[in-house]
Amino acid sequence: MPLQNGILTALATPYDEAGDIDEKLLRVLVDRSVDGGVSGVVAGGSTGEFAAMTAGERRLLVETVVDQAAGRVPVIAQTGAVATREAVELTRHAEKAGADVVMVVAPYYEALTMNETLRYLRTVADSVSIPVMLYNIPDATGVNLDPDTVGALAREQENIRYIKDTSADMAQAGQLIHRHGDVIDTFLGWDSLLLASVAEGAAGVMAGTANVMPADLVAVHQALTAGDLELARERWKRIYPLMDTLMTGGPFIQGVRAALQEIGLPVGEPREPLLPVEDAHRERIRAALADLPHLAVRA
Repeated sequence: MPLQNGILTALATPYDEAGDIDEKLLRVLVDRSVDGGVSGVVAGGSTGEFAAMTAGERRLLVETVVDQAAGRVPVIAQTGAVATREAVELTRHAEKAGADVVMVVAPYYEALTMNETLRYLRTVADSVSIPVMLYNIPDATGVNLDPDTVGALAREQENIRYIKDTSADMAQAGQLIHRHGDVIDTFLGWDSLLLASVAEGAAGVMAGTANVMPADLVAVHQALTAGDLELARERWKRIYPLMDTLMTGGPFIQGVRAALQEIGLPVGEPREPLLPVEDAHRERIRAALADLPHLAVRA
């Protein structure tokens, strides 16, 4: 299924009381996003805590999300790994499992040279025929995929068609959009840049906060693409306090999990070494949610 412009949910991974993946609740999160109108769901991204999972769990995650999405929206599977061999194996599995796009983060322990990074990305892209999304997150990998390097790689590798840019650098995003938009579509990986990036011409945003408020983010995107900036700003203003709390008030992954718990989705605590949010941050999240009662899950 072709990937359309819009909001992509970077799915959180629910855990049961034993700390294992809660497949039933994962399916609920997929449905919440699909029902909210998102353009795709992402299995095993950073918000999904892929780095704390075994290879078997990562495969299970992709298989479950593909099965639950059932062709209603595209599924993007994050398949990057520290070792090229493992990334290739996970990428091939995702294609076989029915993922529509694979998203590939660069190795995230030892910062590679640019030549090493590009060799890794080429090797993974060559291992499958489905579209590839580059995942640029320099704070985690130590390597920034600059716009001209990305454009050259996309022109060289036919199936590299998208990039998730989590540099939080709007100047860099603008260069990706305007210099290389003919060969690669840019999705911002920074939720609070939704308004700015889509107005700039980005394909959309991949958002962990879409677990919590998918329909609200979709509504902002729809207003922007319809050319109604005033309506987009009005809708954005309504959800911005919660967005700001989750993006800047404390650790993001734990904040999204806390917000999901507060609205009635018991996704469990993050895997250690991550710790749950502190009580003060949970109170800030609860206060921001109080102004958005429609987000609560109805029994």
